[in-house]
Amino acid sequence: MKEERDIEIDYSTQEFVAKLRRLADALECGDKFEIQIANERIYVPVRAKYNIEHERSDSEEEIEFQIKPVLKT
Repeated sequence: MKEERDIEIDYSTQEFVAKLRRLADALECGDKFEIQIANERIYVPVRAKYNIEHERSDSEEEIEFQIKPVLKT
């Protein structure tokens, strides 16, 4: 079993756009997606669940683009 992680990394606009573009290209082609985050390679299968989350508090707003593997049942 993998150890728990909760990592947040800041990227420049150019780096973030490149990652989003690779993800969008993979989704359009029906391909799996791979990304490296903090020296760990993450594999996203073709069948994944995608959602956008919006959080708001008194001091900030946050938009999260989330990708979750679909677990086999």
